[in-house]
Amino acid sequence: MNAYDVIIKPVLTEKAYDGIGGKRYCFYVNVNATKTDVKAAVEKIFEVEVEKVNIISVRGKKKRERGTVGYTADRKKAYVKLTSKSKTIAFFDSLA
Repeated sequence: MNAYDVIIKPVLTEKAYDGIGGKRYCFYVNVNATKTDVKAAVEKIFEVEVEKVNIISVRGKKKRERGTVGYTADRKKAYVKLTSKSKTIAFFDSLA
């Protein structure tokens, strides 16, 4: 799996913004990605050192439309903590 296939997009929520100051970033990742895959992808794409990765599986929400019931797609979020001596990710610097 390519590094760009592992990381889908950054998560831009209030909780994600709170972690930027402490070098903790949040990304939506491929549902088949492991912690090792995420760590390698972040280190390759952003050229930083990753200390720790936490992954959360998010179930799809229930949606109803015109009498039919369905669910949105399941997702996976990864919280990535960088080492103290690592540089920050430039994309998030403008947001903090």
